[in-house]
Amino acid sequence: MPEYPDLEVYADALRPRLQGTPLQAVRALDPFVVRTVDPPLSALVGQTPISVRRLGKRLAIGTDGDLWLVVHLMVLGRLHFRAGPDPKVPKTALVALTNANGALWLTEAGSKRRASVHLVRGEAGLLPHLRGGLEVMTASLTEFAQALRCKRRTLKRALCDPTVLAAIGNAYSDEILHTAGLSPLQLTTNLDDAEMHRLFGAAQATLTLWRNRLHTEAGGGFPEHVTAFRPDMAVHGRYRQPCPVCAAPVQRIVYADNECNYCARCQTGGRLLADRALSQLLKDSWPRTLDDV
Repeated sequence: MPEYPDLEVYADALRPRLQGTPLQAVRALDPFVVRTVDPPLSALVGQTPISVRRLGKRLAIGTDGDLWLVVHLMVLGRLHFRAGPDPKVPKTALVALTNANGALWLTEAGSKRRASVHLVRGEAGLLPHLRGGLEVMTASLTEFAQALRCKRRTLKRALCDPTVLAAIGNAYSDEILHTAGLSPLQLTTNLDDAEMHRLFGAAQATLTLWRNRLHTEAGGGFPEHVTAFRPDMAVHGRYRQPCPVCAAPVQRIVYADNECNYCARCQTGGRLLADRALSQLLKDSWPRTLDDV
């Protein structure tokens, strides 16, 4: 699922391509992706986008008629833009917007349709799409600590909860915890002040680093390679590959449709965290430390 760095780069790329230029056509090529009927999507035709905003993990495009198009990409949704007076929109597009600069469209890989588009009126219409999570990049250390400590849960779960922190998910939570040198299963209520300060700094540094990297990668163009798996990440998606800090093999915990990646040497003092399914299967044969492996 696109997270803070990806969505910020999307928003920055959309502003010069949409703002100030009236929409000439708006098409729902897959009606199931549009989750609202009033106002109809056709109400956008002739309106001029004047704002592009990130709402947590959603993008909102506001017009001079006080309409907001809210796009939630979910896991596999992606945005594409093609410049030109008569851009060709592919058959895989779900929704397409066209103006004098070109065409913007939404696609979603796979057969499941989880991505969604809502058209709402005014700021009041945006409220149901706000999950309430704290924006890490503009928060203070005190606000960050209060958000995490308000409920007892693991750091991994807290970082990914949109009602706690906004726009952080599976990928960047792994990277943040590795930078902070903290176990993904450490409880939020057990963090001392020094660890909380380290986690806060790691969160801001990691999100800034990747936002800047993705901006540089886009090079002023429209981002077309948004993915949660990047070869220069420290631990996410790098199971069994060497940690860039200590060279120990990256470990993982698999749960539901996700996995948590971490370095045992850097984050858990060499202790392997139990994978619920595999550790129960192996029982006494489950390795406890890197040396056991």
